Amino acid sequence: MTGSIEQGTSQTHGNTHILHFLVKFPHPMEAVWPALSTPEGLGAWWTAVDVLEPRLGGTVALRGLGVGQVTAWDVDRIAEYTLDDGARVRFHLEPDGGHGSALRFSHEFRGEGDSEQDWRDRFERLIGRLG
Repeated sequence: MTGSIEQGTSQTHGNTHILHFLVKFPHPMEAVWPALSTPEGLGAWWTAVDVLEPRLGGTVALRGLGVGQVTAWDVDRIAEYTLDDGARVRFHLEPDGGHGSALRFSHEFRGEGDSEQDWRDRFERLIGRLG
């Protein structure tokens, strides 16, 4: 069985946009977590990471996207990165069924940003990398 990407949702409040996705994996959380919380993992499917201090308040530098802080960190569960331009990306991983896991994802940004299709393509790469 492979993973699945449920229909994304998009909200707009003034100039702020929020994308949400639910991505399901047939893998346990410990197999998915490194892809969301390490430079190597994020670089394999999303963007290169120049700096990532894996702790609340740590620095994060995402190549081509900007520098910011880790604004939520719960080992094996939640990683949230907020960039200096106010963009916020949140990964919330939870158990799903007997051995699988589910990712609740949100991306908040102002102005123009990544589309729902851009994130869908990235999640397809992530699913492919995890096998």
